[in-house]
Amino acid sequence: MDLSAGPIVLDGGLGTLLEAHGHDLSDPLWSARLLADDPDAIRAAHAEYFAAGAQVAITASYQVGFSTLARRGFSAGDTERMLRASVDLAASARSTADGGDTPRWIAASIGPYGATLGDGSEYRGASGLTRDELRRWHEPRFAVLADAGADLLAIETIPTLDEAAALVDLARGSGRPAWLSFTVEGGRLRSGQPMADGFALANSADEIVAVGINCSHPDEVPGAIAAARSVTDRPVVVYPNSGERWDAAARVWRGAAGLPEDDRAAGASLVGGCCRVGPADIARMRSRVRAGGPTDGLR
Repeated sequence: MDLSAGPIVLDGGLGTLLEAHGHDLSDPLWSARLLADDPDAIRAAHAEYFAAGAQVAITASYQVGFSTLARRGFSAGDTERMLRASVDLAASARSTADGGDTPRWIAASIGPYGATLGDGSEYRGASGLTRDELRRWHEPRFAVLADAGADLLAIETIPTLDEAAALVDLARGSGRPAWLSFTVEGGRLRSGQPMADGFALANSADEIVAVGINCSHPDEVPGAIAAARSVTDRPVVVYPNSGERWDAAARVWRGAAGLPEDDRAAGASLVGGCCRVGPADIARMRSRVRAGGPTDGLR
């Protein structure tokens, strides 16, 4: 993946799109449930984002963890098959996308430990696990996704330095390119730690090819880009939410959606959207990127 040729457009929220098409994602497994129940729906969602102009599909593996699925009665073999299927479904959508000259990539999602609990823990920034415990927890699925045929790994929505460091430890020496993306609030990681300290971790592993933020308010984007630029020369990835805020207790989105009409993502090499950002938003962004104009501040 050549990150020097200008912004590469990512997809938007996979769960957002599946919900818009009538799928009930109230299950703690969220969109990952459909890997078992309705994989064609996931393939179709990836295809819709590619049709809208996305160049990167992020897989539905975000909440898939071996211990999580074991509690639901899935064997280790079942979980491995689901992880691999998440990559295969995105690759299948890519193979049927129009515009053969457009380069497209698959990013295998590795979400935080807290996401697999289904209670919004990742937004509180406290897992209760040590760095070594987090590394051991992530290691099995990291190994599977690193071997599943994706073009790179999307280490995303990471709330703390310890969890980021654990995942960078796993990436180091793996030979698999990855981006490292944090969830932030008020200019800091969800743990309250400085963003710059998280971004600086990229310098310790050649495999981390980009750093940035996702699953955060769009207003966080300019500060995140500046913080990244202050500590690393790695490209920046930004794909925030629509502007609404998630109420984990009530399991609803609150506030007004709306993407600012400015260029606050200037300086980012990978731009996209996370929760509540759909294909129409990605299509507008792709159009503006092609025209060399602002990217709607989305990402």
